[in-house]
Amino acid sequence: MKLYNTLTHDKQEFVPYTSGKVGMYTCGPTVYHFAHIGNLRTYIMEDVLEKYLSYAGYAVKRVMNITDVGHLSSDADTGEDKMLKGAKREHKTVMEIAKFYTDAFFKDCEKLNIKIPDVIEPATACIDSFIQMIEKLIEKGYAYLAGGNVYFDTSKCKEYYVFHKHDAEDLEVGVREGVFEDQNKRNKSDFVLWFTKSKFEDQELKWDSPWGVGYPGWHIECSAISIKHLGEHLDIHCGGIDNAFPHHTNEIAQSEAYLGHEWCKYWFHVLHLNTTSGKMSKSKGEFLTLSLLEEKGYDPLVYRFFCLQSHYRKSLVFSYEGLDNAANAYDKLVLKIAALREDGEVDTVAAAPLQQQFKAAMDNDLNTSLGITALYDVLKADINDATKRYLIADFDRVLSLGLLQAAANRQENKEDDAEIESLIEQRAQAKREKDFARADAIRDQLKAMGILLEDTREGTKWHRE
Repeated sequence: MKLYNTLTHDKQEFVPYTSGKVGMYTCGPTVYHFAHIGNLRTYIMEDVLEKYLSYAGYAVKRVMNITDVGHLSSDADTGEDKMLKGAKREHKTVMEIAKFYTDAFFKDCEKLNIKIPDVIEPATACIDSFIQMIEKLIEKGYAYLAGGNVYFDTSKCKEYYVFHKHDAEDLEVGVREGVFEDQNKRNKSDFVLWFTKSKFEDQELKWDSPWGVGYPGWHIECSAISIKHLGEHLDIHCGGIDNAFPHHTNEIAQSEAYLGHEWCKYWFHVLHLNTTSGKMSKSKGEFLTLSLLEEKGYDPLVYRFFCLQSHYRKSLVFSYEGLDNAANAYDKLVLKIAALREDGEVDTVAAAPLQQQFKAAMDNDLNTSLGITALYDVLKADINDATKRYLIADFDRVLSLGLLQAAANRQENKEDDAEIESLIEQRAQAKREKDFARADAIRDQLKAMGILLEDTREGTKWHRE
């Protein structure tokens, strides 16, 4: 299997530290608002990666954090905590906000067939781990106290801008909107490990520390949680491309300073989902959530299908026209699968080359588009229906499009529709025979089934409640 490693800027053969085992860390949500569908694209692709690693025979342990404190509204460690911002917006406590939006996030995951990680750790549960890590960084000379806050000293790193190969002057403070220079920093790229009450009097969540009452910075949490659950060597770290700098850059700096050796081998970044007007954001335009797509009549798995039709390292432009095309393609795919018979024996010899085609696609930097092509080739192949159903189930262990279940539901609906049409014809016959009591009884029976009737000049129309 070859994956593109953002750290080395090329595709590399995937070889974990321990043969047959994979430690996988994925940056979780900051639970101050609903996840938008751009966020969810990243989680869908990470889910495919985890499932394909398992499909390929690895024992995968996946860890995800929940950011419920410490993520500021600016990438220069300025502005208010996003959690506090959410609490003010909705007139709730920070922990009420965290609970509500954590639950909402995992409901979205369930609808999208995203597997729940093996370990889910809120930042607020790991304060002692953060403090211990910061203490060691100070002891080793990588961190310093200034203006009441503890900062990581990036000048002590052999190489800091590991993803982008920038020189120190390349990222001037103030060139990005909402970024302001912190006069306490020794170097403009330094970042906060611990904030004290001296700077954020209105911060709701605070803890005692050797440096005063305060709370941790965003970057320290992922390093500490990963090391706590996956040890000193991490195989693969995932996230959206917007996290590569500064978040993942800072993770590498502090983790390798703390450990004294290489920390993470492979970095897997998913590119943006854009709208026609640019990068998707919670602060501009229509706030596109999974619930909004559902309100507009789209099955969440249609959105997953839409995402899998594109490569994770390509920016994907969202439009309702594109989603409609995906919905039509998904519907036709399900119809073809619903037409397959369930009898017969699976021909594993005939299945093998089609499985190899699927594996070749996924081994090539997780090419889900070609993986779906392999699915269509199964339907066109000169093999029996039992073997086709076997292969569809096999590939869907990774793609997780719910294809066989959707096909079964389609069959049930067809049987239901036939029964409904039969009852409507019986009602029409009863009316022709002036047996109005019988006609009314049939109408009541259909209503109990959730079917509403509308008598028109063209005949009786029906729809489900």
